Amino acid sequence: MAGGADPPDGTPDGTPEGLPGRGEDQDRPVVFDESFIRAARLQELSARERMGDDTPAVRRRPGAEPNDPGPVPDLDAEYEYAYDLHHRHHWRSSRSRSRGRRPRTGAARHAVGSRVGALILVLLVATVFAVAIHLGSRYPYQPPPDARAAPLRVTLVALAPTGPVPGGRPADLFARSPAAQYRPGAAGITLPPVRRTAHFTEGQVMAALDTAKAFLVRSALDPDTVTGGSTRPVRVLVDPDQFTQFDRSVESPSTDGRHATSGWLIRFDPARVALADPGIRVRGTLQAAEASADVLEVTADHTYAYALRPAGPGAAPDGASLFTVRREMRFHFDREDLRMRRAELVASHVQAGPMDCAADVSGALRPLLAGERPTSTTPPTADPFGSAPAAATPLCATLPTGAAPSPAVEP
Repeated sequence: MAGGADPPDGTPDGTPEGLPGRGEDQDRPVVFDESFIRAARLQELSARERMGDDTPAVRRRPGAEPNDPGPVPDLDAEYEYAYDLHHRHHWRSSRSRSRGRRPRTGAARHAVGSRVGALILVLLVATVFAVAIHLGSRYPYQPPPDARAAPLRVTLVALAPTGPVPGGRPADLFARSPAAQYRPGAAGITLPPVRRTAHFTEGQVMAALDTAKAFLVRSALDPDTVTGGSTRPVRVLVDPDQFTQFDRSVESPSTDGRHATSGWLIRFDPARVALADPGIRVRGTLQAAEASADVLEVTADHTYAYALRPAGPGAAPDGASLFTVRREMRFHFDREDLRMRRAELVASHVQAGPMDCAADVSGALRPLLAGERPTSTTPPTADPFGSAPAAATPLCATLPTGAAPSPAVEP
């Protein structure tokens, strides 16, 4: 209702509007009698009257002006309007009390806290972004160095006997040699206890040892590989960066310390030599350790014993002989190699005999068979003023008598 006039008959408690005590209790009830309704200057239309499209919500109450008695009011509409005024008055009074007497509500405090938290978050993100830009400008990203596999280094030593090579049946030769306790095939290559390192898990160390063992088995214990068969089973275990070196070592070997076939695998000339027993005996050790935070190193040191006979038909059953290879190899594994189950060959040191010191050991090995003697036990000469690489000089040593099978005992 417009204006602050009291009802014509006065307020229910007899206190006129605006006098002391009027605002002390703003929750006192409002009495909606006929005098209160007649004091209203505006009249809200009833629900029935508001059904028209162009009808305004309120109208000036007839008789609100002086000397205008007006028609008799519609009491339903008057009471409806007075009820609405009561609720509006009660809402304003409650809001005034909350401003004057009550502290800020939890919802208001939550809204303020949310705004402060959002501001802190924005400042934090801006600070991090500024620091990242500063560090990026002062310390630009440097790509990691190209970690290509280095070429394999190979050392070959021919072991020459001091007399004729002993012969016999394969089983007897093994029983009378230091290889009597060696196990045949892959069973002879045992794995050490596996422990994690500072930068590699136990599973990664196990993967490196498994891959190294697979390489040793395929390159020195597989009868097909040893007798001139396919080299692919060995090649797939080599780091791709070393494929070119591997292929050249197999197809065009040389004694330059890089491209000798025996540095990668053990192979005999199938035109001269055959296996008298496919069970190649072996014994040795495998060890794993960190070469760096990114590289695992596996060291393999094994001795292989082969029972050989001359190639072709007609070989006597007791015409076999033993050929021994001592092979020390170092493998490197980075995390990509471990994931792909392949190895980088770092170094290969091979001692093999009985062989002639004058034999070419760059390609397939040329063993001395039962009853044969070496033509030379003297190491070849090496010219320090020559132009040939020092690594290309063949190495030769004497095969001790204890490494050969002992003579058979006469019955």
